[in-house]
Amino acid sequence: MTNNDAERALRNWVIAWRIRYGTRTAEGPRALAALASMIDTRRQRRLSPWRFIAETLRQRRQGLPAPLLPSAAG
Repeated sequence: MTNNDAERALRNWVIAWRIRYGTRTAEGPRALAALASMIDTRRQRRLSPWRFIAETLRQRRQGLPAPLLPSAAG
């Protein structure tokens, strides 16, 4: 077993991180990691990450909790 899939998924994020010289806040790395994970997970499941982001923003603007990511089975 190898972790080539995981390494390939991270490659573009690491390159982008280096180009931008990281983040400017202490919360930045955690936020970027969460966003990258969500985007890659949704793409692997053939779902639009952008629809999820739009729905999350819509719900948060209305004062509602953010939607949960579906489980692997759902």
